[in-house]
Amino acid sequence: MTAVRLRVLVLAAAGLVALTGLSACGNRHETITDAETEGPYLNVGDLKYQVQVSRQLNPADVDDRTYLDGVSAEEAELRQDETWFAVFVRAVNETDTPQPAAEEFEIEDTEGKTFEPVPVATNPFAYRPLEVAPHSTLPTEGSIADSTSIGGQLVLFKLTLNSLANRPLELRIISPEPPGTEAVVDLDV
Repeated sequence: MTAVRLRVLVLAAAGLVALTGLSACGNRHETITDAETEGPYLNVGDLKYQVQVSRQLNPADVDDRTYLDGVSAEEAELRQDETWFAVFVRAVNETDTPQPAAEEFEIEDTEGKTFEPVPVATNPFAYRPLEVAPHSTLPTEGSIADSTSIGGQLVLFKLTLNSLANRPLELRIISPEPPGTEAVVDLDV
């Protein structure tokens, strides 16, 4: 192959790489409100949310028990047909102004049965619907929840075993502003 041909091929390859990079940059601002799997950032109001991971919790496991700290005594009891289910979320504010975090989450199974989060008090991993500062995240940088390998805050649910069988489960994230703004993601159970 001649030096001229080689140079043309190298320049063409560099051009393709540049075009691919530019098209990927355009996707960064794409509005996504529905995802078939965990991981993509979902636009909910002026914040972006990402489900880091979702999974059943085992109260007999030392690590999982930590996530159940702060659950009231009346909520702590599971019926024989129930299980704990954790969704770890991250919220990102890319704007120049503070933004309110979502106050409502809901899981729905394929039969239309819905579940609301269980309140968790005094747990450093628990999600709190705080105002997210400009160009920052929930969990806040350097917090315990941010410092773990999960990197998200806990939204805790009590699901029925039957609902786990009725998959996919959908997590709905509802923003307070503007009212009615929401996104839905299929959870990887």
